[in-house]
Amino acid sequence: MKYSTQEVLQYVGEEDVKFIRLAFCDVYGKQKNISIMPGELERAFRYGIAADASAIAGFGGEVHSDLFLHPDPSTITVLPWRPEHGRVVRMFCDITYPDGRTFENDARSLLKRVVEEARNEGYTFAFGSEMEFYLFKLDENGDPTKIPYDRAGYMDIAPDDKGENVRREICLTLEQMGIRPEGSHHEEGPGQNEIDFRYSDPLTAADNAVTFSAVVKTIAGRNGLCADFSPKPLEESPGSGMHINLSVQGKDGKDAMPQMIAGILEKIAEMTVFLNPTEKSYERLGKDKAPRYITWSSENRSQLIRIPAAVGEYRRAEVRSPDPSANPYIAYSLLIKAGLYGIQNQLELPKPADINLFSADPEILSAYRVLPRSLEEAVECARTSRFIAECLPESLASTYYGVI
Repeated sequence: MKYSTQEVLQYVGEEDVKFIRLAFCDVYGKQKNISIMPGELERAFRYGIAADASAIAGFGGEVHSDLFLHPDPSTITVLPWRPEHGRVVRMFCDITYPDGRTFENDARSLLKRVVEEARNEGYTFAFGSEMEFYLFKLDENGDPTKIPYDRAGYMDIAPDDKGENVRREICLTLEQMGIRPEGSHHEEGPGQNEIDFRYSDPLTAADNAVTFSAVVKTIAGRNGLCADFSPKPLEESPGSGMHINLSVQGKDGKDAMPQMIAGILEKIAEMTVFLNPTEKSYERLGKDKAPRYITWSSENRSQLIRIPAAVGEYRRAEVRSPDPSANPYIAYSLLIKAGLYGIQNQLELPKPADINLFSADPEILSAYRVLPRSLEEAVECARTSRFIAECLPESLASTYYGVI
């Protein structure tokens, strides 16, 4: 349910809300927040709440450091792990300069603009993510270790799967916050887990991905564990991906999926640094079902893009290269822009690669383009890309071109 400003003010006044967290993300997708008291909420809606941006990654220096947070009332949710009496609620915010101009490095505002651009072209996109993470034990001082919580394997059950109750608590917490998981299970790695989301509009899906990360880390901590979302936490075990499912619908009912996929395949190398922004990201790609080649196929999990077996509203494309270190607002923005590029230019989808790319002959593999093999190579692909220059403000993109 989407709430209005007046409804939020009324809710806060009537439901014993004592703290309002105004949440936003830095350019790398890490959630930040400022807590205000109920008496400040009307001012926050009317004028915004000032924040010092000088200490936030990608938000500028100390000369022009004032930015304003404007809460989006439609995103209000109670934080279920906080006390019921003296409740704590959270809203995501848009970020502006003092004069009201949108802050160009606010990735959430960027995604809103891209969604509106697609809508003006007659296309609506839907997204859903499959998020993988590891659960590790803490040491005697409460600091994270690299000791997995269990030694279970893919879709194992209790007692081997010790994460079952943790995932259950995560899913129930998400439901209390209005987020509906589709399913959860143990993944291939020791202590590795996956929770999948229902489809939703791009902005809601990105908000949910950010919320999910915070919830998982909170629930893991309450259970004496550490949740690790890095792309390759254990050298000898599978990496963690953020598989992004997306679909497109045109106003004329025409199937634009093939052109959308063709556009993503053409531009994927140029956007890779934003989908895989850390050194560890490139230790994951090309191993344990994580893609290396720029290919697509139906159902085949060795591909960069696969079309899962589904019909009707559940038909979608799954992009398998991104990992959880990506900023979902930027990732979704670039995928929409690449999809629109394919649609607008009526790109033809190449033939599917209906082979196992992990065991194919080198001669066969040489026919396919590959993703960047290192962070440095990915940076260079983006830095010289006209597509990226047209999609992202230079001040935002350039933050990814240093050492992340």
